[in-house]
Amino acid sequence: MTAALEKFFEENPRLALAFSGGADSAYLMYAASRCGADFRAYYVKSEFQPEFELDDARRLARELSARMTVIPLSVLDCADVAANPPDRCYLCKKRIFGAIARAAAEDGFSLIIDGTNASDDEGDRPGMRALRELRVRSPLRECGLAKDEIRRLSAEAGLFTWDKPAYACLATRVPAGTAIDADMLRRVEGAESALAALGFSDLRVRLFHGAARVQLPESQIIGAAARRFEIKSALAPYFDTVLLDMEGR
Repeated sequence: MTAALEKFFEENPRLALAFSGGADSAYLMYAASRCGADFRAYYVKSEFQPEFELDDARRLARELSARMTVIPLSVLDCADVAANPPDRCYLCKKRIFGAIARAAAEDGFSLIIDGTNASDDEGDRPGMRALRELRVRSPLRECGLAKDEIRRLSAEAGLFTWDKPAYACLATRVPAGTAIDADMLRRVEGAESALAALGFSDLRVRLFHGAARVQLPESQIIGAAARRFEIKSALAPYFDTVLLDMEGR
């Protein structure tokens, strides 16, 4: 725990935490708990979040004895989001954080925080514009905590999320301009789960003209090529054509 983060919670002892189940917001939940803040975590479950993220969020909330509310939300009900324009992330964040703001207000919380850290490049994250507009604060970023430092502190704290790979939402698997539907996301999630069951990690299955383009860390590509028939069989329920991206993640 850094002195700057302790000071943040000392100055803001009552707040709502936008919780994703990832390493950053997990450490923020730990820090808020450790500092004795009066807070509630809010997890928005939409079509864009895989089931394992919710499982991880619930597990950490249990381990830290933190209060957590799960907010069901269909982001695909918003035609602008489903159309998947270049600013989809901004539109989606507005919808998600708007839902959190409404739920938090009902519970008496006026301040919302999230897990954006000092390593996050605003140019690569159009959703950060939505955070500014909704006045969401990012203590990790404000306190200068970058990803590596957060992982180190998480490991020291004994959090199981300390080495959890970064996981962008399922919508990022669909090229901008291609309309998104629930079945498309279901197939991507199923394919990624199937690959994880085969022992692959830190992976992505991206849509490419109807095919699955599998992206793996460079260290796993040779092994994947040797197991190509096994991979094709595992992904057959979801995609007819499977491509292995040789660039590596």
